[in-house]
Amino acid sequence: MKKLQRNIRVLVVEPYTEPREEIIPNRLSDKQKLVGGLIEYAYLNNDDDVAIICNEDGKNLGLPLNRDIGYDIISGTFLIVGDNDSGEDRSLTDEQVNYYKEFFGKESFIENDLKNEIDL
Repeated sequence: MKKLQRNIRVLVVEPYTEPREEIIPNRLSDKQKLVGGLIEYAYLNNDDDVAIICNEDGKNLGLPLNRDIGYDIISGTFLIVGDNDSGEDRSLTDEQVNYYKEFFGKESFIENDLKNEIDL
């Protein structure tokens, strides 16, 4: 069993901005602070090696729409962390950082015009 990583390398994805890489403490309170509330995990259909950590009440709180992940739209800031079925969040690899910086780059922004058409 791998040891818990005290600090992890994540991508922080805020609405209307490109993802940025950060090293954060691997603590619940630090993750909650970054997303602005209680956390919820979501997963991408194309990759089970990463998890999205977002504000579980983002839509109810009226946080700005951020990114479409295929089956849902995330509201508010979210984190992308490594996930290897260990039950603990892990650091992203170089490959994951590069891939998700591009995947959630400028072309993935939810435009203001589109927000009015989306029925959440």
